[in-house]
Amino acid sequence: MKLFLDAVLKGLLGFALMGLMLFAPAGTLDYPGAWRFLGLLFVPMMILAIVLAAKDPDMLRKRLNMKEKRASQQKVVGLSGLLMVLCFPVSGLDFRFGWSSLPDWVGVVSGLVLLVSYGLYAEVMRENAWLSRTVEVQEGQQVVDTGLYGLVRHPMYFATSLLFLSIPLVLGSLPGLVCMLPYPALMAARIKDEEALLVRELAGYEAYRRKVKWRMLPFIW
Repeated sequence: MKLFLDAVLKGLLGFALMGLMLFAPAGTLDYPGAWRFLGLLFVPMMILAIVLAAKDPDMLRKRLNMKEKRASQQKVVGLSGLLMVLCFPVSGLDFRFGWSSLPDWVGVVSGLVLLVSYGLYAEVMRENAWLSRTVEVQEGQQVVDTGLYGLVRHPMYFATSLLFLSIPLVLGSLPGLVCMLPYPALMAARIKDEEALLVRELAGYEAYRRKVKWRMLPFIW
């Protein structure tokens, strides 16, 4: 229960901070894209927290731990957060001053993409019991090479890239999308550093790299 309440508290805090970064620059609470985004993100997030608290509290604990130990990964996480901090106010200002205009269907389609990306996120957690928000090799960890991991070596980073790039489109902002465009490149840098660690410390990972060619996007990279 304490773990679940911690997840709920962090979720509500995130909801409040994101709302502040969106509605304050927009100058109004009548910002449909912002409400659409917050609902699409936090409703599944709370459902997932409830399921993990009941079924897999260890996984929930790992997902709540964001304390990176590796300096290189701390930079990647910090820059990823900076993109979000830029995207939200820029999107709010875009709504306020009308810098860009997207048709309604873009918001609908991007909302579906966001939900799909969150579904992939949940599936990766189901497939990989050692999944963590920090780059590390855990005691007893084994290589997972089935399911999504049989298609790409880092399906979580594919899912989060899809999610991050869909966010500004849900918000209806092209300038916001520009702010988010560096995110996949940051994940590529994270993968390079992470794989160096896994090859060195996780038995069988080198063979897995030879078996599954693609890192994050099939037939591209």
